[in-house]
Amino acid sequence: MSIRVGIYGYGNLGRGVECAIKQNDDMELVGIFTRRDPSTVKTALNSKVFSASSVLEFKDKIDVLVICGGSATDLPTQTPELSKYFNCVDSFDTHAKIPEHFNCVDKTCIENSTVSLISAGWDPGMFSLNRLYAQSVLSDSCFYTFWGKGVSQGHSDAIRRIKGVKDAKQYTIPIESALERVRNGENPTLSTREKHLRECFVVLEDGADSVAIENEIKTMPNYFADYDTTVHFISQEELIKNHSGIPHGGFVICSGKTGVNGENKHVIEYSLKLDSNPEFTASVLVAYARAVARLASEKAYGCKTVFDIAPAYLSKFSAEEIRKNLL
Repeated sequence: MSIRVGIYGYGNLGRGVECAIKQNDDMELVGIFTRRDPSTVKTALNSKVFSASSVLEFKDKIDVLVICGGSATDLPTQTPELSKYFNCVDSFDTHAKIPEHFNCVDKTCIENSTVSLISAGWDPGMFSLNRLYAQSVLSDSCFYTFWGKGVSQGHSDAIRRIKGVKDAKQYTIPIESALERVRNGENPTLSTREKHLRECFVVLEDGADSVAIENEIKTMPNYFADYDTTVHFISQEELIKNHSGIPHGGFVICSGKTGVNGENKHVIEYSLKLDSNPEFTASVLVAYARAVARLASEKAYGCKTVFDIAPAYLSKFSAEEIRKNLL
């Protein structure tokens, strides 16, 4: 019997979930729920589109609802509210606020006998798992996370909000010398500036002051001020031609020592190279939707994170097949 999935919100991530469901033959898409006028939404696979306000009418027709809103303002309210009625998965990625989000969703799930999994994706998500595995195996260790080279959608949006900017893309780039020191097991103490560069490609409005805009970008607190940042001013045509994708990725590296006096060094490295950040994130969400459906059938109610899910729950294959082919 197929797992019946709904998608709540239809941007890049929702589109990715729609495509990922098609690749999993144990799932079926019930519909996409949008705050826009459904008649104006063109989907990748001509899926059924409904108004977000009608989602409760599908309470008994959806096994798992994948919520594809933003972490800043959507998910903190959407996931707790929708978890009253559905088993849910979200990609909440504001790391500092995950404990608060977890507690809020967990309370709702326990009160309403549902299962929701928060903060699925690649970071938080796959990278989180690898940090935990590495730290558990090498208890006397240091771990480092590098992001990129890839497009930071939040930072790109911050540039686009500057007066005089027509369009922009920003890339986060790991500094190779820092990566090599970590890979060599040196366990360096690295500042923010020593780990990553930021490179910006900016299209200006006619008559905009490029010098002032470059200074505003480079001194923007919480985004660019703590990094070495390069700004390139280009045409809209060049931006579309060379920077239309949303690639990303990165590395989790853990180095530790074993032996009587720590004489043996070990390095664990996990990396991702993604052509499409939202499509890969969507694929992770869909795998965890399968796990949520299984937990709900076991009545294991409450909020979960990737740390709480046994790996076998993610696979569409049986335990016997997994043991035979993957163990």
